[in-house]
Amino acid sequence: MSSAVKLDTEHATQNLARIIARLAQPGDCILLSGPLGAGKSVFARAFLRAVCQDDALEVPSPTYTLVQTYAAPMGSLSHFDLWRLSGPDELEELGWDEARDGIVLVEWPERLEDLTPNAALHLTLSVLPDGTRHGVVSGWSDRLTPHVLSEEL
Repeated sequence: MSSAVKLDTEHATQNLARIIARLAQPGDCILLSGPLGAGKSVFARAFLRAVCQDDALEVPSPTYTLVQTYAAPMGSLSHFDLWRLSGPDELEELGWDEARDGIVLVEWPERLEDLTPNAALHLTLSVLPDGTRHGVVSGWSDRLTPHVLSEEL
């Protein structure tokens, strides 16, 4: 099941990230798809700050390092940016298997190919021709119901 959400403002994207952060558990994988400028970095920054319970947390983009790992109260949290990855074979060197014990947030998840976790939460962000942003959320049907999204966004 998937739910479409309108993300009129940066604040709405951040709010969605905070909702998902409250529901995240060790072993979860959140996959962020969408073109450049769709809001993936805004979402990732808000999600990481919420899970780490630190609104001032420095959140550098892992575009060049490919992965940034954070210590969160519930365990480790790894933020992967797979834009520069040539394929899933390189994930082993980045500590993918170990990171899966905690929470992983993945930008450009299509690079995972057959390593994409079945139970992952998928968030696809897009920008419409008129400039408005929206997202489509699918997965976690036991935790992230349309009711939760509509009530809290």
